[in-house]
Amino acid sequence: MAGLNISKVKFLVVEDNPFMKELYRQILRTLGVTQTVEASDGSEGLIMLKEMSPDIVMLDWQMEPMDGIAFAKQVRSRESPSPYVPIIMITAYSEILRVTEARDAGVNELLAKPIAATNLFLRIRAVIERPRLFVQAETYFGPDRRRRNDPNRKGEDRRKVIDKDLAFIGESAA
Repeated sequence: MAGLNISKVKFLVVEDNPFMKELYRQILRTLGVTQTVEASDGSEGLIMLKEMSPDIVMLDWQMEPMDGIAFAKQVRSRESPSPYVPIIMITAYSEILRVTEARDAGVNELLAKPIAATNLFLRIRAVIERPRLFVQAETYFGPDRRRRNDPNRKGEDRRKVIDKDLAFIGESAA
């Protein structure tokens, strides 16, 4: 896991399970991370998001009273203090419908439980080294949901590609 120094990256971990929080804490410490803040549900996570302005959010799906999907949607809203923060969702839900739901909520990367430190590091590396452009469509704002350009794609392009400063770049090519 060499080649990427993440010691200065600030993490917000939104997880209700104390065992999982401890596991993430140990993995992040092993990876060299020194700045981690934890929240026990999405509501607390939104407060911490405003207070600390994290570089990356690690997020569980199933929490009460606010789950990970509701949290991600709030982060990607216009009222959010950090609408562009990368979100890595770690969940036991890995069915395609759930993956699609997470993607459509604005999650950047999804990691299925049980996790390994190497796989978490790969997701962290992906959001740092290969960040996706953000797009604005009628019903969606967040990281581009398309991971590749399909030259055979047909149909109207209803989205605009924007950069992290909310500056309009232009119509997307795919």
